[in-house]
Amino acid sequence: MHIKAFSQMCGLSAHTLRYYEKIGLLPAVERTDCNHRRYSERDVAWIAFIKRLKATNMPLGEIQRYAELREQGEGTEEARMQLLSAHARRLEQAIALEQEHLEQLKEKIRCYRQLICR
Repeated sequence: MHIKAFSQMCGLSAHTLRYYEKIGLLPAVERTDCNHRRYSERDVAWIAFIKRLKATNMPLGEIQRYAELREQGEGTEEARMQLLSAHARRLEQAIALEQEHLEQLKEKIRCYRQLICR
């Protein structure tokens, strides 16, 4: 599929996709004889994973490092696992902190309910 359809499918602008290609997140995009980009289902799945990493606040530099390791292929599984494991630990800590914040907000809401319902 060409860049316009791919852009619509994955919810990223063509500019963003070109940027991702430039910085190495989309390294081996196939080209037509006219030099137009042609994306595959593998690219769709990869972009979905990049979006997931970004949504969980993985720094762009770490996503780039993961992409480099992925491109290198076999023999990099341990490094990729460690990178994702470290990110998962940070994410778990962030979720725990957010949960703590939520509990504090709920407690404050309970206090207001008691005041209002008197």
